[in-house]
Amino acid sequence: MSCNNLKNQLASSLAKYYLVLLISAVGLWPQHSYGQNPWKDLEKRPSTLELGNGFQSVKAGNFVLTLVRSSQTVAALKPLTDTAFDFTPGDRLKLRSSDGMYQLGDINLRIKTSAQSNWSNYSTAAKRHPVSDIPFKDKNVLAAADLSNTLPADIPVHIERYWMMEDGHLVLFFKIRNTSSQPLEIGSLGIPMIFNNIMQGKSLEETHAQNVFYDPYIGNDAGYLQVTRLNGHGPALLVVPFHKTPFEAYNPLLNDPTPRGIDFEGFNEWMVYSKAYADNEWKNAEPWNKPTSQILKPGESAGYGLKFLISSSISGIEKTLTANKRPVAIGVPGYVLPMDVDARLFLKYGQKVSSINVEPMGALTVKPVADRSGTHQQYQVAGKIWGRARLTITYSDGLVQTVNYKVIKSEVDVVKNYGAFLTKEQWFSDPNDPFGRDQSVISYDYETRRQVTQDGRAWIPGLSDEGGAGSWLGAVMKEVIQPDAAEILKLQRFVGHTMWGNLQYSEGPQMYGVKKSLFYYQPDEMPAGTYSDSINYKTWAAWDHNTANDVGRSYNYPHVASAHWALYRLARYHSGLVTDRKWDWYLKNAYYTSMAMVQQAPYYAQFGQMEGTIYYLILSDLKCEGWQKEADELEKAMKARADHWRTLLYPFGSEMPWDSTGQEEVYLWSDYFGYTDKAAATINAILAYMPTIPNWGYNGSARRYWDFGYAGKLSRIERQLHHYGSGLNAIPVLSAYRKSPSDLYMLRVGYGGLMGSISNITADGFGPAAFHSFPSTLKIDGLSGDYGSNFFGYAVNSAAYLTHDAELGWLAFGGNIIHRGNMIDVNITNGSKSKVFIAPAGLWLTLKAGTFNRVSYNAQTKQVIIWLNKKDEHTANAWLQIEEYDPKNGGYRIQKSYRKARGSYVIPLDNKLRQVNLDIKG
Repeated sequence: MSCNNLKNQLASSLAKYYLVLLISAVGLWPQHSYGQNPWKDLEKRPSTLELGNGFQSVKAGNFVLTLVRSSQTVAALKPLTDTAFDFTPGDRLKLRSSDGMYQLGDINLRIKTSAQSNWSNYSTAAKRHPVSDIPFKDKNVLAAADLSNTLPADIPVHIERYWMMEDGHLVLFFKIRNTSSQPLEIGSLGIPMIFNNIMQGKSLEETHAQNVFYDPYIGNDAGYLQVTRLNGHGPALLVVPFHKTPFEAYNPLLNDPTPRGIDFEGFNEWMVYSKAYADNEWKNAEPWNKPTSQILKPGESAGYGLKFLISSSISGIEKTLTANKRPVAIGVPGYVLPMDVDARLFLKYGQKVSSINVEPMGALTVKPVADRSGTHQQYQVAGKIWGRARLTITYSDGLVQTVNYKVIKSEVDVVKNYGAFLTKEQWFSDPNDPFGRDQSVISYDYETRRQVTQDGRAWIPGLSDEGGAGSWLGAVMKEVIQPDAAEILKLQRFVGHTMWGNLQYSEGPQMYGVKKSLFYYQPDEMPAGTYSDSINYKTWAAWDHNTANDVGRSYNYPHVASAHWALYRLARYHSGLVTDRKWDWYLKNAYYTSMAMVQQAPYYAQFGQMEGTIYYLILSDLKCEGWQKEADELEKAMKARADHWRTLLYPFGSEMPWDSTGQEEVYLWSDYFGYTDKAAATINAILAYMPTIPNWGYNGSARRYWDFGYAGKLSRIERQLHHYGSGLNAIPVLSAYRKSPSDLYMLRVGYGGLMGSISNITADGFGPAAFHSFPSTLKIDGLSGDYGSNFFGYAVNSAAYLTHDAELGWLAFGGNIIHRGNMIDVNITNGSKSKVFIAPAGLWLTLKAGTFNRVSYNAQTKQVIIWLNKKDEHTANAWLQIEEYDPKNGGYRIQKSYRKARGSYVIPLDNKLRQVNLDIKG
């Protein structure tokens, strides 16, 4: 297909896009029957906010605050710097004005006396009635209300709400007084956080201009909520505690009738106390913080409040916190902590640390370290016991901060265990399988400890789609960074005899096309008893044979291309590992699979693909091999796609109305073809949904919230922690960092995503779809699902980084630092040991074979010394590529002359470490 024909087909298919999305969405969540629009049902609900009584607008610090007069809840919250933008869903206020629909300014409570066994629930949103204005003379009060009218008559407390100013900042404050004759226990107190993450019915241009995402730092007194615009531009909104209002838990407001789905993740509440939930709905979960409650004596009052701050940019959030005397924690290399890593925790606050407590006991060791800059209190942190761990930091003024870590095995061991689990526990061997899946890595249910050979979603046991290909994709990518001869022997059989000729057509007009699934539901073709009676096969997802054979889903092609490419690399740069076919067969198939995507699946090929990085890797290897004709054709096809993206303001479409997976490939090709404006827009969009937060689950976790329905066992709309978006989005973020190595924020975000991609692998090596963020669950999903895409991101992106920060000093990500005068040594700890970036030198060192042991950088002379690990029976040479990002250094040269081939220095390895010196030219 010519580039012009491809462009025309892409353009003509756009009209079909949203129809496909609607069908997909309606089919996935059966509570909305086909053809119904659940948003229309909201129009039938009676409005009870009494919007006809008007609104009150006031300038409130950095905001224009608009309140509904009858309820004194927020109708709009707009930054002064851009009053056309509203952080709240004010555009749907009328639609969302009925009972039970939460607004910013509401409050939820669970209360009981000592004589009661059950909690009583109260909410200002449940049954609306106009609130009573409270007269005030204080010039700092903007509005005040007695909330009694909109609460049940039997509530044993009196609640007043104030919108006020404090030090020039907007504050929401509640005063709660016990009006009963008995002590009362407040077992939960939640303040709904209602911001505009509703994307229903909007184009990508509209969502990026009008909508926000928000992420919590559930850090008790130091906690905050960050609200970021989808386009990644400032200003960003920060919600922080006022008075004594800890961020103890983050609770989804599942009783709000606003329809949750692929275009609306749902609302949550900031929970000050959570004991009432921990004793009931959450009793089987391990919470982020210790659940607490509050006792109010008869007549006693307590106050709770939140302050609203503005940060001019997302990357400036921590500076804004510091400027407002809020605690800031920075973990290096992050909060996923391998046991062999010497981590650092930097705390910045105006008070001294008085104590640090570790839970579980002994899970971490924490030792103070002298901070030479005098700007932070610094600690050395080491992981000792696998699993989740919490630091509770108490400052001298009584403020309590929590930081949540995940301790894992060394990255090398994590990767090793993952490969072993896939090729043993998940290895499917059945020559009589009617679907042709014999000799494959199949999906796995960790809760039942069984392979998944049947599922109502055909792709899960069908070895295709992300949810079914994930396991074998992870298995082949594991071998690229940590080859194992016995595992590769099995995977050769899968690629050469199960994938090729079965999952992928090996002949005929659809040659190189990739099927949607090997498994299908066609009982009239199969013997009785083939399909389980306990599985629901009456949905759209139970594809018949014809649908399963369809080759039109482009997202299936990168998985297959990756498998061919992985075995090409192993065959080409190692000896004796791949014996089934020659290296050129695998590279040829990788190339033709890439071309087949745009030729046989052109509709979805218009979008960025998850794992689209593989096409760049294949193109690079085609050039290295001198296959110029193939390289030119592939580059031409990729440029046609990039040219299409260049015409779009936000080219991040997919099968969904909004997505966080296409950005990976959009950035890569935009950068490759010099479309810098589009590359920058892509990075900005990623930073909007990929935060850096002192909690391992949220740090670097690219937002995803619907894929538990497609590839999980526990199916629901829910913020997924370290779904494959983390590993894939880390690729462009770290790539952009290498072009701007002074941007430590970018490195922290990208590395958070990189480490998040392996954070959920179990101690015995099972890779789950993601981690459930609902406080009722807080554990990994039981199904392997689409995890392999996450590991793909890790495999191609795993690297060690050495950098220097003016405040924090020398830092290593993926390695441990040893200082020797001007020489900075980094012992490499990451799972691949094949990539190193030295930020002060702008030097990117990569190995196609061989591994790094350590690198050294002389801060004065800029000399770099590399130590390569010794050879093994399959790897006699290291293949080193050197890429430089900082031309002012004048360029590096290797002291000793080594042969160059295929763009790499070929360095013979020995039975001991091999030293390679790099000096500045001149």
